[in-house]
Amino acid sequence: MKRQEERSNGRRLRTAYATTVVSITLVLFMLGLLGLIVFYAGKISTHVKENIGFSIIMKPDVNEAMIIQMQKQLQVADYVKSSEYITKEQAAQQMKEYLGEDFVSFLGTNPLLPSIEVRLVSKYANPDSLAVLQSRLLKNQIVKEVVYQKSLVQEINKNIATISIILLGFSSLLLIIAFALINNTIRLAVYARRFLIRSMLLVGATSRFIRKPFIITGLIQGVIASLLAIVLLMGILLMVRNQLPDIVALDDYLAYSVLALGIMIAGILLASVSTWLAVRKYLKMHVDELYY
Repeated sequence: MKRQEERSNGRRLRTAYATTVVSITLVLFMLGLLGLIVFYAGKISTHVKENIGFSIIMKPDVNEAMIIQMQKQLQVADYVKSSEYITKEQAAQQMKEYLGEDFVSFLGTNPLLPSIEVRLVSKYANPDSLAVLQSRLLKNQIVKEVVYQKSLVQEINKNIATISIILLGFSSLLLIIAFALINNTIRLAVYARRFLIRSMLLVGATSRFIRKPFIITGLIQGVIASLLAIVLLMGILLMVRNQLPDIVALDDYLAYSVLALGIMIAGILLASVSTWLAVRKYLKMHVDELYY
């Protein structure tokens, strides 16, 4: 009879242990999934911003050597991602492809001017920086005008800022929910052993001695749950890459490693802190309260 009761208790403890690990795994998986969403949102934001640029239209009498020299100066500037020199002939060919007819033959002359197409580094792709760059470039004697879509730049930056605020708020809310869920899960697991904690106190065990095995168990649960969450996230990532091959261009293995490390640290901290708080509660609880 006693052996059967011990087996029953052992099964309950293993079930509680497994339930705790699964619960922590799911919460960490959701946090990691949100981390991936934030990562890809940032990458897409950078990609979109780096496709924002402007055209530097040259004056008609400027020779090609001066334009090439200016392009080389722009290419080494810290705000330039890339630049391309467009000759009058190339501009005419691009316009011909866009219109679907040879407007040069119709007009009898090529009215287009040579230009330099500039793509900006993402942090400079905003209205304020573009206005400063436009003012600076217009002071150059060979530049006729600097053209960019001001309304488009403003709209892109506004949308990116809105999405960033939403993701930040959602991340903070999910982190609070994650801590609450893990804390409640571990508290229930410790609740099942509250009489054991009281018995250990009655025989003279110190609070530190009682806490130690519980915290070690919490650490182990956090590590196992973190590893399981990372494996699940890797599976999701591989699935997404198979469905969307173009997303491979956004891969950043350093960021993935940081995310995995963050999940591991979060799992260990949340599990151990929640365990410490739960055990502390029952260490201070009056014996009569253990039955409620």
